[in-house]
Amino acid sequence: MKKQKIMIMLMIAATLMAGCNNDNKTIEVNDDKPAVEEAIPVEKVDVVDNENKEMGVEDSQEGSQGEVEVSYLSPLSGEFVNDASILEKRPIAVMLDNHKTARWQAGVSEAEIVYEILAEGTITRYMALFLENEPIRIGPVRSARPYFINKALEYDAVYTHCGGSEQAFADIKALGVADVDEIRNSGGSFYRYYETGKKGEHTLYTDISKIRDAQKMHKYRTDVKFEPFKFNIEDTDLELGSVENDIWIDYKLKNITEYKYDANTKLYTRYKDGEMHIDENNKKPIVAKNIIVQRADTNTIDSYGRYSVKLVGKGKGYYVTNGKFIEVTWEKSSRTAKTIYKDLNGNEIKLNPGKTWIQVIKLSTEMKMQ
Repeated sequence: MKKQKIMIMLMIAATLMAGCNNDNKTIEVNDDKPAVEEAIPVEKVDVVDNENKEMGVEDSQEGSQGEVEVSYLSPLSGEFVNDASILEKRPIAVMLDNHKTARWQAGVSEAEIVYEILAEGTITRYMALFLENEPIRIGPVRSARPYFINKALEYDAVYTHCGGSEQAFADIKALGVADVDEIRNSGGSFYRYYETGKKGEHTLYTDISKIRDAQKMHKYRTDVKFEPFKFNIEDTDLELGSVENDIWIDYKLKNITEYKYDANTKLYTRYKDGEMHIDENNKKPIVAKNIIVQRADTNTIDSYGRYSVKLVGKGKGYYVTNGKFIEVTWEKSSRTAKTIYKDLNGNEIKLNPGKTWIQVIKLSTEMKMQ
């Protein structure tokens, strides 16, 4: 007897839009009101049309007695998973150290979305988002910045960090951010992992279970409320766009990020300063299915070399997947609002299911796609 597999697609609708120390002097205009804490109901759609493959329905000849398998669409990766509990959890955003002596980072290969943005001077920092996966170790953990908070708010994430700038602390309070900070309120969520042989400032680690415990301790809201990316149900090539195999981004003074495309796997392997980027936990190469390059007005604001990155507003960039890229525009209406990326015809882009890296770069940053 034919066994039918029904994919339940869940969309989450929402109305919300330098060292590990207490830095200061970072300035960014606080242009939004505190985040509203009311929960937004989740809408579930059952798909039962066997003819409509685009909507995620599949038939299987295996099994008997008309058994039904149920899958759920992850709002971060667009992939189908069998564990419904991930849809009831808030994503976790962890700030990660990217100083050369802090590499490599642990847990990055299991993050669904990762941002790379300049932090100070020539150094970038990562913010990794987790929902489906729970790495055994995540780190080294680093400090907060206001513009990373803007990104964490888009996912209604529990923002995990070690200290931060004065403005970042002010924003966390004013915007009602659910934060887990090693310095102020960690509740035992962090530990030192010296086995890496790294210097002391690069040895602070955590894991998902510890962050969830802190979330519970602080009585942070557990229901999720954010608007995810749009995803293709199945892997889809860009209809238009230019062919490319490699991406090269020069953040500043030899801080180079590269991606090399493998046509067989249809994935991009990541390189940092000429070395293959690997996960400290499992030694696996870091790969991406989707890459978004977002140009943003970025300015140095103090003698420490810290930056103001304008992520509320409009700008330009690129979307890359399956060996092709297109030009896009981006728009973010407030600090809590989703950043919407559109093609040049004004249509919101759809990502392919898989892991996404978002490279936020200066307006003047040199980059090549070939």
